[in-house]
Amino acid sequence: MAADPLTGWLSLRRPSPRPGEEGETAACRYLEAQGFAVLARNFRCRSGEVDVVARKGDTTVFVEVKERRSESHGQGHEAVTFGKRRRIVRAARLYAAARGLSETPLRFDVVSIDWVDGQPRIRHDPGAFDAGGG
Repeated sequence: MAADPLTGWLSLRRPSPRPGEEGETAACRYLEAQGFAVLARNFRCRSGEVDVVARKGDTTVFVEVKERRSESHGQGHEAVTFGKRRRIVRAARLYAAARGLSETPLRFDVVSIDWVDGQPRIRHDPGAFDAGGG
């Protein structure tokens, strides 16, 4: 029986990376180099999503990663709106409650990856916003 050419083509095809995956990977490498332990990536719930959950010392850090390939829409860190911050905080609270972390320090950081000449320029803003989203 002859091989089906369509099936053969499908088996060679690799899934394309999801948007932002390369930036999140770069952010995780950066955080690990700074002494953070990455606990989770892309935590999702009904309330929102957290790109990276990390820990440094006794602090659990919820990280929003913004990646930009050009400056036409501004820098990545400028794109974390109040509404986005509120969704991150809601998701972070659910994550913390489900894992018994409610009594430990929580922090909200932003890591922006701005690609310049094919190289990532990383900006880390620790404590970029508080649990109120401000």
